[in-house]
Amino acid sequence: MRARAARLRRPLAALSAAAAAGLALTALRPGPAPSVRVLGAARDLPAGATLGTSDLRALDLPPPAVPAGALRSGAAGRVLAGPVRRGEPLTDARLVGDGLLRGYGPGTVAAPVRIADADTVRLLHSGDRVDVLAGPPSSGSDDLPGGGRWGAARVIVSGVPVVTVPRRGDEGGREGALVVLATDRAQAQALAGAGSVLSITITGP
Repeated sequence: MRARAARLRRPLAALSAAAAAGLALTALRPGPAPSVRVLGAARDLPAGATLGTSDLRALDLPPPAVPAGALRSGAAGRVLAGPVRRGEPLTDARLVGDGLLRGYGPGTVAAPVRIADADTVRLLHSGDRVDVLAGPPSSGSDDLPGGGRWGAARVIVSGVPVVTVPRRGDEGGREGALVVLATDRAQAQALAGAGSVLSITITGP
């Protein structure tokens, strides 16, 4: 009987030791790494796209990888200032709004300008620099307000950066195409008073 009891105790002791070892390993195993949930692009999206819920996906990023201004909510219905790639975290600087002009310096405003030649606008990307020129009135008159005369096309602003180019689908069928430029207030006022026949020259990135 003693020999039999001894034989039984040995496997039981081994099982107890294995269980204790397993519990010790479980206690020592590190927990899940901390993460921050942010919003990212569910697919490649163009500049000027209006974000819908199907365009967004949740991303769990380690804290050091979370970009400044990362969005955690409220992106649906906002407009992209530039193109984004699938899986890219969305930040406030990617959207048309206060973050859009970040980095342009104090006194900069976003000036929407309608350019007569929509095909030229399709060549533009965020960050390109352009000159905006005013041509003669569509009536063909050579007279300017105040008794002046139209000559060659005149430059209204020069070397201003393109902030974003809205998609044509958001234009409501209007002629020409819209482009948003980063200007100072004086330049924005000059553009607003330049008339409806505007063209652009791309001067560089």
